[in-house]
Amino acid sequence: MNESINTIFLSMIDRVNQPLWDLLVIFLLAVGTFYTISTKAVQIRLFFHSFKIMKNSRNKTNDHGLTPFQAFVTGLASRVGVGNIAGVAIAIAIGGPGAVFWMWVTALLGMSSAFIESTLAQLFKVRDSNTKQFRGGPAYYITQGLKNKSFGIIFALSLIFTYGFVFNSVQINAIVSASSHSWGWDKSNIILPLGGIDFVISWVGLVLVVLVAIAIFGGIKRIAKFAEMFVPLKAGLYLLIALYIILTNYAMIPDIIKLIFTSAFEFKAAAGGFFGSMISITLLQGIKRGLFSNEAGMGSAPNAAAASDVKHPVNQGLVQMLGVFVDTFVVCTSTAMIILVSGVYHEAGFIGVELTQRALESQIGMWGGDLLAILLFLFCYSAVLGNYAYAESNVQFINNNPRLMFFFRICVLIMVYFGAISSVPLVWNMADMFMGIMAVINLTAILLLTPLARTLLKDYTSQLKRGIKEPEFKIDQYPELKKRVSGDIWSDDKK
Repeated sequence: MNESINTIFLSMIDRVNQPLWDLLVIFLLAVGTFYTISTKAVQIRLFFHSFKIMKNSRNKTNDHGLTPFQAFVTGLASRVGVGNIAGVAIAIAIGGPGAVFWMWVTALLGMSSAFIESTLAQLFKVRDSNTKQFRGGPAYYITQGLKNKSFGIIFALSLIFTYGFVFNSVQINAIVSASSHSWGWDKSNIILPLGGIDFVISWVGLVLVVLVAIAIFGGIKRIAKFAEMFVPLKAGLYLLIALYIILTNYAMIPDIIKLIFTSAFEFKAAAGGFFGSMISITLLQGIKRGLFSNEAGMGSAPNAAAASDVKHPVNQGLVQMLGVFVDTFVVCTSTAMIILVSGVYHEAGFIGVELTQRALESQIGMWGGDLLAILLFLFCYSAVLGNYAYAESNVQFINNNPRLMFFFRICVLIMVYFGAISSVPLVWNMADMFMGIMAVINLTAILLLTPLARTLLKDYTSQLKRGIKEPEFKIDQYPELKKRVSGDIWSDDKK
């Protein structure tokens, strides 16, 4: 992309991002703390129970919707991607090792927010008139729970732009960056000078457009099957490499953990202005990159959670809560350890996926960068499909029209190509802006619907205390709640 155009876009986006994130940092931490207290730390109390739910659904099949495990890996397909590899590297390069600590804090508090939003998504899910599959998410619980269709459409549009367009550009940009570092594929791009502006024709971008096009015309079921097969494989291979590096450098680990904690509280103002001067750049980077990676409270994972066919809404809320833990405490921490053990983050000029590649190369040889490029393709490609699944559901919410859906898919492919030719700072700053707007809308909505989610949690835990192994939700026992829910999915008569 032309440098002058890139600079103009960056300047415009930064004007929005600075005040938005000054306030959002405080809002995110406050909401996560509130839900941790109000749910009596559900992310800790029912942590091991969530593993049991997911394990029991692993080998089940369901014709009416996704199994809890399929919904979990579909959500994880979106969560586990460039944020875990390039995002962590950006956080450390800009904010220092202490940014990892704030990623952990964001995830720990965010697990409770993720529980609330995914539980609400299950309560207010609907059955698609064409596919007969379940779908839902914030747009649905805003419309039904708050009785505000306009507010629901605003959220749906924010998610479509965030996940359908911008986040996919970030994922594709990371693939191109990794392949450029390892194999120099971008060197063969074609430059077309038109009207004083250099237009870049990226053959790598065109190939990626074709690969994404093949997948997105298949639908949510195909995406779920792809994710169920590849998410555990790619994540497992990456974690094995990280474990090898950690074990071979075990003597350094205590010092690295100490470094993460001590540098977390070193203050360096993030920006100007009243709030910006009070917020540490370490904290800001940790929360930004943590939110991009684990998506807790953003309103994205509930779209996958709603597609699951379960007996109780809380069931899927607990499973999606587990996704935040795996994403940040397992995958992101693995990347952080690789980078901090290598020490290459001290070298100026390296940021994003290239920093992680260089860290791997310093530990396992030059082939490490090539391997990461291949793994990153799997991470990012499945993330693009997960992102698309979220956006598709919200397009259907606004207008389930085949022509509109075709137009939307074409726009997705255009943004895939845009990501291939854009700079790293531009696509990441765009992502920060759109995910910030989306998070504000969703967090406001779930705060207003908090009493409903607490009722569901109380119903679920009371059944567990009575010895019921698989709690079942009966909405007829809650007349006031039933008035807000459209359809008869949870009614006794329907069951």
